[in-house]
Amino acid sequence: MFRTTHALGPTGQLKEYWYQMTTVLEIQRFKREGRRFAMLTAYDATTARLLDQAGIPILLVGDTLAMAVLGHSTTLPVTLEAMIHHTAAVARGNTNAMIVGDLPFMSYQISTEQAVESAGRMLKEGGAHAVKLEGTHSLEAVERLTSIGIPVMGHVGLTPQSVHQVGGFKVQGRSELDADQIKADALALERAGAFSVVLEALPSGLAQEITRLLTVPTIGIGAGPHCDGQVLVINDLLGLTSGHLPRFVKPYADLSSVITRAVQDFASEVASGEFPDPSHSYTSSPSPKKDAET
Repeated sequence: MFRTTHALGPTGQLKEYWYQMTTVLEIQRFKREGRRFAMLTAYDATTARLLDQAGIPILLVGDTLAMAVLGHSTTLPVTLEAMIHHTAAVARGNTNAMIVGDLPFMSYQISTEQAVESAGRMLKEGGAHAVKLEGTHSLEAVERLTSIGIPVMGHVGLTPQSVHQVGGFKVQGRSELDADQIKADALALERAGAFSVVLEALPSGLAQEITRLLTVPTIGIGAGPHCDGQVLVINDLLGLTSGHLPRFVKPYADLSSVITRAVQDFASEVASGEFPDPSHSYTSSPSPKKDAET
């Protein structure tokens, strides 16, 4: 099954591309051809279906599930079982996109063997096509996973699983020393076999330099316009997140207001007796077509 997506071509013009299910090779070709691409998070089948139909090539089942869906203040509490559960839901709603499943906190840091087992479950039980790991403390695991055919997406800069160590959700790489370390980390992930690297909360110039250094694609979130791809949390993009939003978030809709109004209208019509009306009720003399459709 072929589908289309729109991306900026090498000359900066918006072009339409035809392709089949997104693969690691397709993502890497994006960079070689100068095509910028989008990645979005998804946590359920309905959202996955809509994003897939919209032509988003990569769906990330992020450990942001903990915050965006489960109500936690950090990503740390989410379990591997929860991640597999939601990844499987996304897989059921998806046809063409590459599904990347986040390995959550303490599901891969203990040992390479643990990382292999967790990643294997994410693919076998969750239906993911690749996994994402944060930082460079598990480079051996990245090497091992890629050697046995499990694609790995890296992640440097602000790594939310280390939020307590880095002192909160803060921009990283502003000092020369920190910037050099982040560049080294990104290069180490590429050497270990990562097919792409997420750059989170970095100065634009640093992200641009890393993007030039790497042969694999970079995917930015709060890292400026020079990355090969960009990712946002779907709840933020749709205007479903309450409270403070990071500077890099751009809501493209205000679904919070739409949903609130719809629910209020429903409750009002129930209270007044307006709903359900005859057109939304069954009769003793069924209409074959409508009743057959329930």
